[in-house]
Amino acid sequence: MKWVLIIIMFLGCVGLGWFFSMKYKKREAFFSSLIMFAQKLDVEINFSRERLKKLIETMDEKSKKNLFGIDKNFLTYLDGSSELTHEALFKNIQFLKSEEKETIFLFFKSLGRTDVLSQSKEIANFSKRFDENLATCANENKKYGSLCFKLGIIAGLFVLVILI
Repeated sequence: MKWVLIIIMFLGCVGLGWFFSMKYKKREAFFSSLIMFAQKLDVEINFSRERLKKLIETMDEKSKKNLFGIDKNFLTYLDGSSELTHEALFKNIQFLKSEEKETIFLFFKSLGRTDVLSQSKEIANFSKRFDENLATCANENKKYGSLCFKLGIIAGLFVLVILI
């Protein structure tokens, strides 16, 4: 019985470390998908001149998954079902910082508001900001993401040694 408790405690500590490291992985995957989304919008707006709603609906599933529902929330705004607010756009997203949320909100707020040339310039400007955020997120993921996981393993080993 003692060994079962020790193994459960060890796995709990490792799981806790993994849970805390996921925040950094999610942010990195999110900004990577957001950059691909912005690039796709820029290309499609300039060449096919397709409707914004249709462009968002035809995104690939991996990018949609890594956007964590922001694309769906924006589509509900485009359908006229809801207003574009911070709460509506970032529903169930806890891993972004407030300044990152503000930048992303301004990006989605500016979509479809101007002519093609101005829209393309705005998307390019936001893509540069997203690239900077992606570099920061990748750096934080390397530092803190692996640190959280390793600390979980060390805490598990510490509990294991204490209980033995």
